[in-house]
Amino acid sequence: MWASVQSSDRGLARLVLAPALALWAGATAVFADAPARVVSMNLCTDQLAMLLAAPGQLISVSNLASDPLSSTMVEEAAAFPANRGGAEQIFLMQPDLVLAGSYTSVASVALLRDLGVRVAQLPPASSLQDVAAQMREVGALLGQAEKAEAMAAAFEASLEKFRHTGDPATAAMYYPNGYTTGEGTLSDDILKLAGFRNIGAEAGVTGGGILPLERLVMAAPDLIVTSTPYPGASRSEEILAHPALTALRARAGAARITDADWVCGTPYLLRAIEAMAQARAALGTGP
Repeated sequence: MWASVQSSDRGLARLVLAPALALWAGATAVFADAPARVVSMNLCTDQLAMLLAAPGQLISVSNLASDPLSSTMVEEAAAFPANRGGAEQIFLMQPDLVLAGSYTSVASVALLRDLGVRVAQLPPASSLQDVAAQMREVGALLGQAEKAEAMAAAFEASLEKFRHTGDPATAAMYYPNGYTTGEGTLSDDILKLAGFRNIGAEAGVTGGGILPLERLVMAAPDLIVTSTPYPGASRSEEILAHPALTALRARAGAARITDADWVCGTPYLLRAIEAMAQARAALGTGP
């Protein structure tokens, strides 16, 4: 059974963005001690900064923010000059705060700090709890704590709308090269919330790793989750068309996701959660 899993942007706005607008409206001014010129050089901090910064406070986002395959805020990103994470380019923008990820352009981050630029690094979110925490952290860095609190609280409340309380089904995240996500990942947390046991975690994968196709077939999950293929041909994606996987999909539910909804801990993550909740509901009440 192929389960068509789609979620509504309008529904997302009702769940998180709209409830917080009243609180956000009064929190657009930059506090006196807040940074006035902020540059983001990481996809996830790009999106949190675009959601939380006051008008004129954010002056540049990374070029990845304009990539529709990885970013949920392509249209918003068009309003900002793009940077490619180079220390020289960013230094010339004269920022008083640079937002980066733990693994973002390590050499650039080190050089910017050597030049006296304040750089705040955020690790990738590995749980839904991390997501709300990072909203609050970025809000504090920007001097927008009230705005961030409104967004984080609305996000946390919305999670409960999707929490599955019955028996879990089984699901496997399966990507090019047989890559999957296991224990200690944001994807694993999403699957658990929506009512699934993660085959990757049960196979002993911690973080990300390879799940052999044979192991996947033997596990016979109730749902297989794959990403939307990139344009063109790729040998890494050939495994997703393997006859054994095709046969497994014919017996199980299948959901094709948009990577951008899963990559970063923003309110748009609720689209991924909603998709998994819909997929769980489509499987019925049994495990």
